[in-house]
Amino acid sequence: MFGLVGTIISGLVVGVIAKFLMPGKDPGGFVVTILLGIAGSFVGGWGGRALGLYGEGESAGFIMSVLGSIALLFAYRMVKARQA
Repeated sequence: MFGLVGTIISGLVVGVIAKFLMPGKDPGGFVVTILLGIAGSFVGGWGGRALGLYGEGESAGFIMSVLGSIALLFAYRMVKARQA
């Protein structure tokens, strides 16, 4: 159970840092920020394994999680800009 709570808390922290480093108007609140951070961790881990920084089964580090969240936020903004 603590693993799930820890994942949610770390997702919140990573999501908040990503939104702070990339300011702008973003939809969503608390839950979207948590989901952004958690998804960013997955993207960061995948990117780190693709670059050879992490082995199979290793989770992403904090910096790669933030970079993954920023990449997702950037992609989301690009999609929204094309729709407008």
